[in-house]
Amino acid sequence: MERRRLLQYGFLAAATSFISRSLPARTAKSTGPVVISTWDAGVEANKGAWEVLSRAGTALDAVEKGVMVTEASQNCCVGLGGNPDREGIVTLDACIMDHRFNCGGVMFLERIKHPVSVARRVMEKTPHVYLAGAGAQQFAVSEGFPLEPQVLSEPARKQYKEWLKKSHYAPAVNRENTENRPGAGGVFDHDTIAMLALDAYGDLSGSCTTSGMGFKMRGRVGDSPIIGSGLYVDNAVGACAATGQGEDIIRVAGAASVVEYMRAGYAPAPACRKVIERLARIKGDKARDIQVAFIAMDRYGTVGAYALQKGFTYAVKSEEKEVLLSADSWFS
Repeated sequence: MERRRLLQYGFLAAATSFISRSLPARTAKSTGPVVISTWDAGVEANKGAWEVLSRAGTALDAVEKGVMVTEASQNCCVGLGGNPDREGIVTLDACIMDHRFNCGGVMFLERIKHPVSVARRVMEKTPHVYLAGAGAQQFAVSEGFPLEPQVLSEPARKQYKEWLKKSHYAPAVNRENTENRPGAGGVFDHDTIAMLALDAYGDLSGSCTTSGMGFKMRGRVGDSPIIGSGLYVDNAVGACAATGQGEDIIRVAGAASVVEYMRAGYAPAPACRKVIERLARIKGDKARDIQVAFIAMDRYGTVGAYALQKGFTYAVKSEEKEVLLSADSWFS
């Protein structure tokens, strides 16, 4: 009898906990469509995504089309216009994920203009999640993507020539947003853009694309194409994407960790902060030498962001607003 009573109490406690966690799903409503993306370049990328969302298109189509704007731009360094590795060759990484846990990514891809689109083809047309290097390029060509000339953009050529004078690689805080941006008379030094979207159907998707850290060791892959680190989507909870020092984002499974905090009840911005706090503890004094930042969106379209260092910006577009915001940070 006593054992039965304990089991009943345990069942009631578990049921109460489950019901309390489920209540928001019964009462909250989606505010979509809405799109959020990293850095100043996100303003133009969001416009590309909004062309899809405003016509009742899917979040998956939106996050592909949005970052393609940045990949194609020669005013920043995502895509083939990006800074090369230490051998002088541009290599690209990208991933994409939809509301049904379908995902795909490419790593160490050369001479393809839109790696995010190749990542989507990997997701939709292969039994794999990732393809890398020559195999990824071979697949892209078989899918009709043209091989672009292996020529550095003029901004990248100049920066590579300058880098060769010392040939020293070191992480740079806020590499994506420097004072040398368009309009300031210099080069916009950008190497990652990540995007999350909620569509009119209440579905989430995300994408991330990068040329990686400029002058990296040949073969280096950061967090951007890695599902769970650079990007993660759970339609029942929310989505997160990352930017910054990829090696350290990988250490804490950054994007998936943020989503898990949202699952536990944290709003997007506080969930991002919790993972930044953890990373700051892990890195100790070295945390001041790097930048890591997250953007997040819950299943209802509420967005937030948080960064390790000040200077991280993110762009948000919805039916009500179009803004570029500065994220709060661990270090002021």
